[in-house]
Amino acid sequence: MSIDNLYKIYQKHSKICTDTRKIAKDCLFFALKGENFDANNFADQALENGAAFVVIDRSEFKKDERYILVGDVLTALQELATYHRKQLNIPVIGLTGSNGKTTTKELINAVLSQKFKTSATKGNLNNHIGVPLTLLEITAEVEIAIIEMGANHQKEIEMLSEIAQPNFGLITNVGKAHLEGFGGFEGVKKGKGELYDFLAKSGGTVFINHDNPHLMEMSASRNFVEIIYYGTQTDDAVKGKLLKNDPFLEVEWTADAQTFEVHSQLTGTYNFENILVAVAMGLRFGLSPDEINEGIKSYSPQNNRSQIIRTANNTVIGDYYNANPTSMLAAIENMAALKANKKVVILGDMFELGDEAKAEHQNIIKKANAYQFNEMIFIGEEFSACQASAEANFFKIKEEVVSFLKANPIKDALVLLKGSRGMKLESLMELL
Repeated sequence: MSIDNLYKIYQKHSKICTDTRKIAKDCLFFALKGENFDANNFADQALENGAAFVVIDRSEFKKDERYILVGDVLTALQELATYHRKQLNIPVIGLTGSNGKTTTKELINAVLSQKFKTSATKGNLNNHIGVPLTLLEITAEVEIAIIEMGANHQKEIEMLSEIAQPNFGLITNVGKAHLEGFGGFEGVKKGKGELYDFLAKSGGTVFINHDNPHLMEMSASRNFVEIIYYGTQTDDAVKGKLLKNDPFLEVEWTADAQTFEVHSQLTGTYNFENILVAVAMGLRFGLSPDEINEGIKSYSPQNNRSQIIRTANNTVIGDYYNANPTSMLAAIENMAALKANKKVVILGDMFELGDEAKAEHQNIIKKANAYQFNEMIFIGEEFSACQASAEANFFKIKEEVVSFLKANPIKDALVLLKGSRGMKLESLMELL
């Protein structure tokens, strides 16, 4: 079936489903394939559960007109999303980066939704499946869309940009994330820079952190129609100053010779620049300073990213959604800057670092050790292989940590809990 005809069906059945356990009545079901499954096998079940049509790519499963046969289901989903995007005459903001993507997306959404009907990526649906699904959720009432794009190898941001067709965009930063897939730090810069390539080619507007030398270098080699700078420099469209981080950020920002202050519910000096770009977005789309500040003040992280959690015994900075060397170092430096009588860091292994894994884990231990925290706990095979390099407690597996914390409970402390998603450090919260 052609994308034109598939789109006509989508217009009547705009709810997209990819999981037979979550079928919505009269939805359009896409039978995607994975490493260990082929949803073509569940096409019948999807229809029985209430789907109006199923999109399949194996002819032997087609029984009647409710089975839509395409060459490849994933390609059809992506092409349908792009087709839908081209019908939308609205600003689409695309953002990527090694760290801070989701927090920045949520901040921008909190600001812009003060004035506009917005649609933003839900959770972490930022890959080759999540981006199309996000686009296909955009209804006629939406006035601005905010699309988060993630990647762990080159050419992925290029593909996602072609699908989402952003006309505004930003790269939060480039850091030591997914080094294995990108082929080193220069590969990260090239991969994330694919968003700059798209915006330069399509005449889009780009927002750039003037204080980030990597982003400045990357942008210098490309010609943009419109650049909006934010940072701490006098000529920035939005010039910011960090007033306080104790533990929440208070920021002063200046634009058009007017200065304002905003109190956020975010911790971490690394979120300073994320607040500034949300301000810059708000100004670009015509929001008042009061609307912008209200949006920033209203945002409270609930996604295990720089989230402050007060337990019966401690104050925990829950930052265990993910980790890489750049974000880990930033979290440690922020921890050192915060005021507390007792500080404890609990850090889990960082994944997808390839040949750089040993050196990067050693460097994190060295940096943490230099701050002389009251207690340090390192968890995982990579950290444990480096345990001779610091006075700390090292555990290869999380179960050993559980036993240790039960025997040696942490009390009256400020605790940083951070590690890669696969470490599942959230299970330690009940012991803190």
